[in-house]
Amino acid sequence: MKQIPLPIASGVPPSFDSFVAGGNAMALAQLRAACEPGAATTPLYLWGEQGTGKTHLLRALAHDAQARGGRVGWFDVSQPLPWVHDDAWTLLVLDGCEGYDAPRQHAAFTLFVEATTQAVLVAASGRWPPVDLPLRDDLRSRLGWGHVMAVQALSDAESRAVLRREADRRGLFLSDEVMDHLLHRYARDLKHLMALLDRLDEFAMVHKRSLTVPLLRQMLAETSDAGHSGALF
Repeated sequence: MKQIPLPIASGVPPSFDSFVAGGNAMALAQLRAACEPGAATTPLYLWGEQGTGKTHLLRALAHDAQARGGRVGWFDVSQPLPWVHDDAWTLLVLDGCEGYDAPRQHAAFTLFVEATTQAVLVAASGRWPPVDLPLRDDLRSRLGWGHVMAVQALSDAESRAVLRREADRRGLFLSDEVMDHLLHRYARDLKHLMALLDRLDEFAMVHKRSLTVPLLRQMLAETSDAGHSGALF
């Protein structure tokens, strides 16, 4: 059994409060309700494009479960087999289901059956609705048993607000010029934007310079050979 690693790059555990809902207010409310004592253990499935916040929400759900004294089993494509059920779990998470190979699909199906048989909440995610997942039929059908919720990408204004809030939290000054450059020239999903902000923050500290567009360009020029720029063009 693997306990979920709650810390993320910025050192702040994902939470429901730190998730900018945008058009996902109903999904957020459903996940919050699933954490309440006595809530039904109806399976939950989140789907949406990469970077829309699915893993953030699942980590927030796991963090909430652990804060209430529960145990969490977390599985994604990076977890080596075998995947073994633990009777102490109160939550089972299956993240990034579209990437599971045949052995992991078999393991996920077995875990799903064991968890639901013991009334353990199962929460899963994938890039597409269950019916469209490239998975074995029995796993695909079970992922669609309960609440299936689409997670939508944030608008430009909402993404800007998230970046501004994160910069403020770190005590960084993020100018409108840098913000525009980040939003209009690089991968715009929050996963990539936050990773880029992490790197820019570290690069600025190392070079003892303010966060500027020239600094951003310098950082990307120095790392582009390693294939880490994330630039769209």
